[in-house]
Amino acid sequence: MYPDTQLFIDGTWRAARSGRTLPVINPATEEVIGQVAHASKNDLDEALDAAAKGFAAWKKVSAFDRSKLMRKAADILRSRADETARLMTLEQGKPLPEAKMEVMAAADIIDWFAEEARRAYGRVVPARGEGIYQLVVKEPVGPVAAFTPWNFPINQVVRKLSAAVATGCSIIVKAPEETPASPAMLVKAFVDAGLPAGVVGLVYGVPSEISEYLIPHPVIRKVTFTGSTPIGKHLAALAGAHMKRVTMELGGHAPAIVFDDADLDLAVKTLAGAKFRNAGQVCVSPTRFMVQEKLYEPFVEKFVALAKGLKVGDGVAEGTQMGPLAHDRRIPWVEGLVADARQKGAEVHTGGERIGNKGYFYQPTVMTGVGKDARMMNEEPFGPVAMIAPFKEFDEVVEEANRLPFGLAAYAFTRSAKTANAVAAKVETGMMTINHLGLALPEVPFGGVKDSGYGSEGGSEAIEAYLNTKFVSQAGL
Repeated sequence: MYPDTQLFIDGTWRAARSGRTLPVINPATEEVIGQVAHASKNDLDEALDAAAKGFAAWKKVSAFDRSKLMRKAADILRSRADETARLMTLEQGKPLPEAKMEVMAAADIIDWFAEEARRAYGRVVPARGEGIYQLVVKEPVGPVAAFTPWNFPINQVVRKLSAAVATGCSIIVKAPEETPASPAMLVKAFVDAGLPAGVVGLVYGVPSEISEYLIPHPVIRKVTFTGSTPIGKHLAALAGAHMKRVTMELGGHAPAIVFDDADLDLAVKTLAGAKFRNAGQVCVSPTRFMVQEKLYEPFVEKFVALAKGLKVGDGVAEGTQMGPLAHDRRIPWVEGLVADARQKGAEVHTGGERIGNKGYFYQPTVMTGVGKDARMMNEEPFGPVAMIAPFKEFDEVVEEANRLPFGLAAYAFTRSAKTANAVAAKVETGMMTINHLGLALPEVPFGGVKDSGYGSEGGSEAIEAYLNTKFVSQAGL
């Protein structure tokens, strides 16, 4: 039911040269369900050589032909959506409908980048002298090293892989060891669509060892990372020391602001769905809920009721609405944050405890009275925990929204166009969605500001980081 996952290097699926593997654990049962190949430096050297050769060939392929291949890969991935989603649920824990939604969204992302590849336009700059042509052309930056997390095993890979392939780059993906099979299915879709050897490599292993070897290597020209802010800062510094181009999609601590004039039921339903999706293990998950005084008590009441009604269980079981946390490190992290907040006076309205002793299940949790000195008000919880607090005035809530160094996503609910425009202008964030969930579509930018990173992994902006701009000035003889 669950395959052992191999490395993909130079067009071949194979074991690590050392034969070493790492166990893959089902977070719902804590059982070992498979093994994933563990890359050594020998494997990485082969992947780097293949990426150099793959780039030399792929950059010569026209944008039109790259686009056709990508559209084919998207169709192949859609045809395997059920199989891929089940593998994702087994290794990551999210409910099966969420996993399938991720696979189908990934196919849409491939399609978007396939079309965007054909629109990487240059331009002609009017010259000051007669007979002079001034051209601005776009060229692929070169082999890419991509590092992706376990919370969205396909979604986080597909944006980087699609941008690289679309622009004529090659790419080595260091995918998550906890969730290896689903990103392998993504790579297989590209391979089966006809992607030449060397254009994509897939490796697994100790993240620090792989990143510290790949990033400084002269073959690699660009680095892209999705993960925590501390690790992102470390990798960005390493890339900077070697003048490598970098895209960083880092952690968040999203404020969710509900004004007195908001549609209460819409706000509760929308924000609760966003909060408990993937057990809160989402970088754009709403975390600090700030509700204006008039709606505060009814909002808490309805939100708590919704959280209590969620069915938590194995992601493959019918009717499951929230699965387990993804691995054994998440439970003590969330427990520590909740215990710290309780000790400092916070009230738990529902949840706050692990569920059972088998599987990494944690109750959907709603808390109030969480002080600004609590860890969870300053560190990204990355779990199914919502903190709700009242506010009085607009300036007060904006100050709290901007208090932290994070700036990835923000949410707001109001019926007032004036308030909507004001909050969108004042909150320091890379993305804001008002009165609905409008983030992470293929055609819109996706990225943060401040400590949440820089660069975009969505919209037309996403391919710019994979392209060099070359200026050519030519005079006729």
